[in-house]
Amino acid sequence: MDASPSTFEIVGSHGRDLDAIVHSMLGLRALVREMADQGIDADTLLRGSGVQARQLGDSEARMSNAQKIAILRNAQRLSRHPDVGLRAGARQQLGDFGIYGYATASCATIGDAIIVGMKHLKLVGPVLEKRFRLEGGLAKFEGRDVMDLGDLLPLATEFWIGTTLSLASCVLGAPFPSRSLKLPYPRPAHGDAYAAMFECEVRFDAGTLEWCFDAELLRRPCLQANAYAADQCRRLCEKLQHNAGEGGGLAQHVRMACLGGRGQMPGAEQFAERFGLSVRTLHRRLADEGVRFQELVDEARLELSTDLLRSTRLTIDEVALRTGFSEAANFRRAFRKWTGLAPAAYRARHAG
Repeated sequence: MDASPSTFEIVGSHGRDLDAIVHSMLGLRALVREMADQGIDADTLLRGSGVQARQLGDSEARMSNAQKIAILRNAQRLSRHPDVGLRAGARQQLGDFGIYGYATASCATIGDAIIVGMKHLKLVGPVLEKRFRLEGGLAKFEGRDVMDLGDLLPLATEFWIGTTLSLASCVLGAPFPSRSLKLPYPRPAHGDAYAAMFECEVRFDAGTLEWCFDAELLRRPCLQANAYAADQCRRLCEKLQHNAGEGGGLAQHVRMACLGGRGQMPGAEQFAERFGLSVRTLHRRLADEGVRFQELVDEARLELSTDLLRSTRLTIDEVALRTGFSEAANFRRAFRKWTGLAPAAYRARHAG
């Protein structure tokens, strides 16, 4: 991923339906440990959510957004500490996220880890819509409350940003430095805890949820980088995400058609015609699934091109054609935007 003046954005896959059972229990055990230290056992924390304590260690167990929100509300009501979200986030360990955690940790660079993490975000059960943006010398995680969480928004935000900071530090192998943190709600009584954790400027009532760090960090290598492990973990994440609810969605049909297009990336008009939809309805239905058409095409092109560069001896021009580019120069520009590297440099880095 290139820390250049150009703008780059990834929107994490997010299910807005409260009742859709779309994600796993990954990441919840840190909250359970925090509450246990406060004298609240798992059964009490989970009461009324429909989630059983035995499910927390089950990789096949699934829950809905509504169930996760119920658990967070229990934590808010029962905790002795108002900063329970930050405390729980700080407890996160790589193993709490299973294959998702190892998929990010085994990437070559922090930028690669963010791409993988955002692509498979639904596996960790977001209740906020997440975006990652690259603007000039700054990299930004952004969140948006699409479920009208009300007084639960601070706790949900704290759990997310605390968790993300912990995982980023694990992947980097060092404390992850922040530049600024903006939050959309008034300063809570425990506002000093934010500055202590992130060691940066913190603004409340900012009208937005935004965590910034230096884009140069995206080039830093991951402590546990391993090309083979990264490839295997990524494939398992794709399978899990498919099983977690995306398999029958329109977005998944678009992804699979792009990946199987043999160099031809169908346009929105072609897809709309294929599914008997208007182009406007196609875009609306994809938006309902939390994605945009061009994002799906770009994700498929990125996946195809990196696989071809790693596993074949095709020339750069041939890889460009296989991924739907009529001009190799356009492919080189797009690939540098996605990864921060020229195709040849990426191949050299991942050779063998």
